[in-house]
This record gives sequence, structure tokens and C-alpha cells, in this order.
Amino acid sequence: MEIDLTPKLAKKIYGGDGGAYHSWCPSELPMLKEGNIGAAKLFLEKNGFALPRYSDSAKVAYVLQGSGVAGIILPEKEEKVLAIKKGDAIALPFGVTTWWYNKEDTELGILFLGDTKTAHKAGSFTDMFLTGPNGIFTGFSTEFVGRAWDLDEATVKTLVGSQSGKGIVKLPADAKMPEPKKDHYTGMALNCIEAPLDVDIKGGGKVVVLNTKNLPLVGEVGLGADLVMLNGGAMCSPGFSCDSALQVTYIVRGSGRVQVVGVDGKRVLETTIKAGNLFIVPRFFVVSKISDPDGMDWFSIITTPNPIFTHLAGRTSVWKALSPEVLRASFNVPTDVEEKFSSKRKAEEIFFPPPN
Repeated sequence: MEIDLTPKLAKKIYGGDGGAYHSWCPSELPMLKEGNIGAAKLFLEKNGFALPRYSDSAKVAYVLQGSGVAGIILPEKEEKVLAIKKGDAIALPFGVTTWWYNKEDTELGILFLGDTKTAHKAGSFTDMFLTGPNGIFTGFSTEFVGRAWDLDEATVKTLVGSQSGKGIVKLPADAKMPEPKKDHYTGMALNCIEAPLDVDIKGGGKVVVLNTKNLPLVGEVGLGADLVMLNGGAMCSPGFSCDSALQVTYIVRGSGRVQVVGVDGKRVLETTIKAGNLFIVPRFFVVSKISDPDGMDWFSIITTPNPIFTHLAGRTSVWKALSPEVLRASFNVPTDVEEKFSSKRKAEEIFFPPPN
């Protein structure tokens, strides 16, 4: 049975005045379950506070819009407080506890992509909240909580029962929150918009790759990531991951067209993609994209911390490494056709500017 690869939008799961949490459902995007991948988005309004929670999955967070503060409590119980803004990628290894806060007028939007092999449900994140009506201590008796924290019964009831907000709340305008520390940012996050470019092709596009070199924590997460900014009308070379990795792509900005080719040379997807879409390319399937006139940006995770790609067009393509004799025999074409084919795309790497 063929798996539906059609790009999908996230659905709202919960929220209120402080913001909302959206997620992609494995029943609507089957490749999530097939690939053991989770995907969700958090949006916080001004003074919105996402209550502390830990997750059953390792993730990479990417700030889509706005700015705010992230609190990350590492397993050794050290709290890191980071100032975050658009373009920041944050590695969240398995076992960390996080909270998120927005004190600005502009909405803060954060994308979460991760590996669900440790999750309760394949293809879904499950968050366990520390406080609120669904917080972990609401399930324990007053006696157990009192013994654990060495508190009297009245204090326990106040402490556990006072927070009525579920998952996301709106704090008072004068609420005091921890101030971010610059040294906490280093090693925990990387701004993909400001980072040195790994690829920069005039008229084609730019790429920043997130790996163990520029953000070592992704090794603990077990995922690599990249931000691709494709110029208007440009094409991304057909390619595939040659180390058996899945590629999970979220369209950050713009729109365009995508084609995916699978086994037996069969095209398994041809559609238009736009901001907010998520789609997943199976292992070894070949994908190519062409952006609309306004260009298109996407953020991807790859299910290995240091991915390796093979491209099938451009200067670095596998075709350029094959001898003329092998090309002629493989395509069953005369010398003039092979020479014309071989003479093209000698300078371009993985992005091709629009035709003149």
C-alpha cells in the first residue's frame, strides 16, 4: 500500500488567551508514524507563558517568528535561560524540561521537529506538565505530595490546585521572569539566519546546515537540520539522502512546486507547497523543488546528526563522475547527445537560477 506524502497543515490542539499549541496528526500524515517523526508548533501572544513540561522525544526547535525567552532545564538540573528570536535553532535532547515566554507585542512562533522512537505513540509528541490541572502531581494524593516536598496539607492543596491554566497561560503585564544570560545561549542554540553560509549560489539560493560542528548538542538529539532559502524561480537539484535518513521539511516562507520520485522511477508526489506545510520524504526517494517568483524558505530535520546527500544534477552530481562511455551506454544515446548532457551544469552546485 502506498503512503500518502501530501503536505499537511497543523491542527490546534489546545490554547487560550496566552497562545496555542498545534500539531500534525499521524492519521493525516502517515509518514510521521512510518518514520517515527513528531511535528508541532507553539504560538505565544504577549505575556503568554508555556508552562514547564518535559517530553517523551528529543527535538529541534526553530523560532519561526517573534522573540522571547526559553528556559531549558538539563538533566543535571541546571536551568539555562536563553533570549531567542526568529531564526534560532535550539537542540532539545531527550530528558530536558522546557518553558517558553513572550513579553513582546509580536506573536512568538516556534516549530518543533523530533524523533519519536522513545515516544508513547509513534509520530506524536507527548508532553508531561509539571503544573496545572494536568500536571504530574495532580495524580498523587495529598499525602504523597506532602511527603515528597515536606509540606503540610493546606500548602499542598494551594500549591497543586492554584494553577487552572492548561499548558499555556497569560501572565500579568508586570510579571517578573528570569532574565536571559548570553553565556546560556552559546552551545544551546544557533541562529540560522545569521550563521555562516554553507552554500551561497548567486541567483539560486543559500543554505545553513545545523550539525555537530556548529551545535554539538544535535549529536545528543540524533538529528541534523538545515535552513534553505531558495531565490524566486530557482530550482533545488533533485537529490536524496544516501545514508538512509528521512527528510522532514516545513515551509517557513513563500511557495513553490515539489516533485518526489520513488522506487521504479515512479513519481509519488507532485504538488504545490506553501508556508505552513509539512511533508516528509522517505529514505532514498529523490526530491526536487522549484520556488514561485517570491522565493521559498524551508527548515528541515534529517534523521542523522551529520547527513550526507547525493545530488543528481549540478557540478557535484553523480553524473559528472561517470565516464562518457558509461553515460552513452546507460542512456543508449549517441556521442553528441552525451556531450551536450555532460557540458551542462558544470558551474552550478545544488541550486539553479531561473532561466533567462
